[in-house]
Amino acid sequence: MTRVVVTGWGAVSPAGWGVAALWDALARETPLPCVPLAHPGRERPLLTRPVPPPRPRPEFLGHPRLRRASPLAHYVVAAALEALAGDSAQSPAAPGAVGIIACLTAGCVNYTKRFYDETLRDAATASPLLFPETVFNAPASHLAALLGSTAESGTLVGDEGTFLQGLALAADWLAREQVSGVVVVGADELDWLVGGAMNLFARGAVHAAGAGAVCLRRGPREGAARGVELAGVTDAWSYTARLPPERAARAMREQLPAGLPGEWLMLSARGDRRLDAAEQAAWRDWPGPRRAPQRVVGAAFNAGAAWQVVLASDAIRRGLTPAAIVSVVGSNQQAIGARFVAGEAPAG
Repeated sequence: MTRVVVTGWGAVSPAGWGVAALWDALARETPLPCVPLAHPGRERPLLTRPVPPPRPRPEFLGHPRLRRASPLAHYVVAAALEALAGDSAQSPAAPGAVGIIACLTAGCVNYTKRFYDETLRDAATASPLLFPETVFNAPASHLAALLGSTAESGTLVGDEGTFLQGLALAADWLAREQVSGVVVVGADELDWLVGGAMNLFARGAVHAAGAGAVCLRRGPREGAARGVELAGVTDAWSYTARLPPERAARAMREQLPAGLPGEWLMLSARGDRRLDAAEQAAWRDWPGPRRAPQRVVGAAFNAGAAWQVVLASDAIRRGLTPAAIVSVVGSNQQAIGARFVAGEAPAG
């Protein structure tokens, strides 16, 4: 079996731009402040956690493909570039050989709303410049153009578990030697339409935005003091009438090791008791430390799952834990998990 190693990671979150900001928020263990967002037709605004403006302004925003792009595309590119920067320090590779997998839930909803608003007002004057930004594949396309990538590229659409499916797909590409490396990005943007939908099934969760990315390559790689290996991804246990979230979460849990006291568990819990119940029950016997980053920075669908993977990988690299499990019990589609372990340090 081809070993798959995680060689770099990046993040954009309500805590700020970069993995360091995400760690700082998690270390404080205090949920970030909420910002009210008006919801048409409702007297009370939604509580959200938006991504703050970048300081300083990233140079990539001046690229022709990104000048009019959605916030979602900006998050995707920023997280991917941070992940690739960490990777290039270890193993330089031609960007054209790097595959791209973007994992989204709501997609470019801001531009979609703007386009349909203009179309309904007066179809003859609706801006054709907006339409390309409404498609789900727009962020991956912008990233590929920025990198000059000619390798495999695609977008997966689904609930939070889709990001882990993206990791499994990337591992398959690497095993088939279709690419030399893959950057997998999970992202979503903030909007009252998405936040309102979340509020219908998870009133205790706070809608957030951002992105997380990891770069995967075939291992072992040289040059890293401590490697991080993707040990495996479970089956995706889809919810059905016969397999509700509680049973799906248990089935996912049974495909992963019992764990040791020093190993970390990254949960997808979002702060809503009803939505989080299935996952909490499945992992009630976990012996090691638990972390739930979305309770601190907000619930952001695929971006939230990506943050779990980013933090798990970085914790292993820092030597905080020898292994970590990422558990994702999605909002409406699937339960899926992944395990990451510390790889062997390369010989002198």
